[in-house]
Amino acid sequence: MHIFLSAGEPSGDQHAAHLIEELRRQRPDATFTGFGGPLMQRAGCELLYRLTDLAVMFIVSAIPHLRTFFRLVQQADDFFRGERPDAVVVVDYPGFNWHIARKAKAAGIPVFYYLPPQLWAWGPWRVKKMRKFVDHVLSGLPFEPEWYARHGIPAEYVGHPFFDEIAEHEIDRDFCDSLRDVRSDRLQPVKGPAEAGHYERAEKLLGVLPGSRDKEIERNWPIMLRVLQQVHAELPHVRFAVASYNERQRDRCIELLQERFRGATSDSQLSFHVGRTPEIIEAADCCLMVSGSVSLEMLARAKPACVVYSLTRIANFFKKRFLNVPYITLPNLFAGRDVLPEWVVAGPPRRAVDEMSATLCGWLTNPRLRAQRIVELRELRDTVMRTGASRNTAAAILRHLSPPAEATSRDAA
Repeated sequence: MHIFLSAGEPSGDQHAAHLIEELRRQRPDATFTGFGGPLMQRAGCELLYRLTDLAVMFIVSAIPHLRTFFRLVQQADDFFRGERPDAVVVVDYPGFNWHIARKAKAAGIPVFYYLPPQLWAWGPWRVKKMRKFVDHVLSGLPFEPEWYARHGIPAEYVGHPFFDEIAEHEIDRDFCDSLRDVRSDRLQPVKGPAEAGHYERAEKLLGVLPGSRDKEIERNWPIMLRVLQQVHAELPHVRFAVASYNERQRDRCIELLQERFRGATSDSQLSFHVGRTPEIIEAADCCLMVSGSVSLEMLARAKPACVVYSLTRIANFFKKRFLNVPYITLPNLFAGRDVLPEWVVAGPPRRAVDEMSATLCGWLTNPRLRAQRIVELRELRDTVMRTGASRNTAAAILRHLSPPAEATSRDAA
């Protein structure tokens, strides 16, 4: 069995890699080719192109790469017609993957959309593309199959792989302790009669997640730095740990810090770490993050967080015009309220910076306020969290590609 996969973002690369591993467990003879990233390659996928290097968002950001995208679509078309894989699995990244699905469908190859774009939120008219180019939708959100069914599209809920990856990831406790600096922490009593006899660390840790795309960092990190500057001014002893997806993005964050906010915090209070996102979330008292699928990890770890996303004025116009839901963050969509307070910034960020700073300072200084938010997140997590996504997805793909034995025997007779 030969399966082609296409994933264009770091998170999609991670999800596709886990799916490849699970497919290989269930079908040891399976081989894999596609577009993706280093994790897919490590899992055994032959990459035709490292698509994650081009992870972009919104059409304006994609324009400089259009020639490359068109070349890759043609390369995929040639591959489908020449190699005839048994199935094509596309993972999120709709701007590019619609074209991959269209070419596969034209070549008569079954198409599976794993973790589809949120059509119910952004441009539901695009459901026509899903109906035309995709055979099976494998959804990570529990309410999506019903929505797709109303539009005549077969879909099933398989669970979100982020929950699997969180459950399987073994936290480096020593690293978490080093972030918290537990050896030098001073314990202070929690104020209030209900907390008598309870103590917590005097020095707090704020986790900072600037995103996994280069464009996200360019737009959001300067705003986040202003928030850190205000939190530091209000709470000088708070320490900050920044999670970077790779070394290049870490270096860019440091460069922007030195250009614009040098001296805002001491070097001992602000640290940068590559590949340590779970540990930073786990160790932090609360977080400041860019909107994205990592919000599911915040939910799984019940970690209070402020969410920011900076848009150009044009992008914000399209958001207001076409977004059909009040939130951009998944846990908020699940809950129908701001369990992770979010700010979409499309102009001067002063008000958003002030409000985010105040919210974070409130969590950092008021244990009861923070504990209340943790309880809300835990209750939501226990309602929506389901593991086994990669296993369920692999089984669904193989079930559709391999008819039951009794049906095969009946056809032979």
